[in-house]
Amino acid sequence: MITAHYLLTALVVVLIPGAGVLFTLSVAIGQGRRAGIVTAFGCTLGIVPHLLATLAGLAALMHASALAFQTLKLAGVAWLLWLAWQTWRDRQAFTLQAAQPAASGLSLVLRALLVNALNPKLTLFFVAFLPQFIHPERGEGLPEMLMLSAVFMALTFGVFVLYAWVADACRRHVLGSVRVQAWLRRGFAASFAALGLSLAGASRH
Repeated sequence: MITAHYLLTALVVVLIPGAGVLFTLSVAIGQGRRAGIVTAFGCTLGIVPHLLATLAGLAALMHASALAFQTLKLAGVAWLLWLAWQTWRDRQAFTLQAAQPAASGLSLVLRALLVNALNPKLTLFFVAFLPQFIHPERGEGLPEMLMLSAVFMALTFGVFVLYAWVADACRRHVLGSVRVQAWLRRGFAASFAALGLSLAGASRH
């Protein structure tokens, strides 16, 4: 059952800046609104593996098994550090040059999908948070899980699109300076690295 409590809590979870939000912002600033929306879609798709894992019982294993959790966590850390390195190296990422090649839609979707698919905190969300709003005694466990997950994904996409619109609206105002471009590039690279290091220290509880 979708309650106001669930909507509010899920919205807070989605609004908290994380790797998905950061990646969406960086793409929207560097390539514009459309690319940001495509990235938001990819981040939303990245929730699906966590839902499927939960339905298959793998999320419970991930929560209980230190080895499984550490494996997923290290993969996420490696991906975030790779994004940090790529952002640091790409000196054209935040320029407004018309000749700047843009990443394809498929490439953005796949990269964004990996950002959220390799986030163990989403697995913990489905294990520790979602079950509080499911009532299997009514015989509606699976339909409720799917419905609540769909709502969570819709909120994710809506909020991330909003982030992309805001980033695009500020794009030309903040990218007119080479110095600002450099600081943005370094700032996003440092943020990706910080998220990776933060994830490296995360525990299952």
